[in-house]
Amino acid sequence: MRRRDFIKGIAGSATVWPLVARAQQRPTKSVIGFLGAASPTTFAPRLEGFRLGLRDFGYIEGTNINVVYRFAEGHYERLPELAADSVRSKVDLIVTHGTPGSLAAKRATTTIPIVIASIGDPVATGIVASIARSGTQGKENRGAQGSDAAAHPCGRYYKRRQSC
Repeated sequence: MRRRDFIKGIAGSATVWPLVARAQQRPTKSVIGFLGAASPTTFAPRLEGFRLGLRDFGYIEGTNINVVYRFAEGHYERLPELAADSVRSKVDLIVTHGTPGSLAAKRATTTIPIVIASIGDPVATGIVASIARSGTQGKENRGAQGSDAAAHPCGRYYKRRQSC
């Protein structure tokens, strides 16, 4: 009788163990690809604002969200390759700024959402079809500039301390 109980116990735990292990797995962190045309030191104050905006919504870099930074260091010809690197690394969202970075991101993907932090005229440059409907991918900043504006990871812009 003991032998049967032992075998039942082993068989039962072997059946339940994968379910327990699966239940304990942590959900994967979302990954934001940041595509910068300038250098990290030049862009440092804006990056801090970006991180503060994420923090306002409970996203803490390295804890529950990852950000992969790629900078062209002023060499705009590098932007297409850096954007393609972001796509290959399967980021969930691309954040960029300015026309060169936005165009590079748009050309690199049609499936990954793109948040454009600052741009002059997205219609004239061909990044979006119209201001009223930016399309399926581009989410541009419509005049909310400076330290009081931040991007929500879902792609919406808001004034700081205002819900989305």
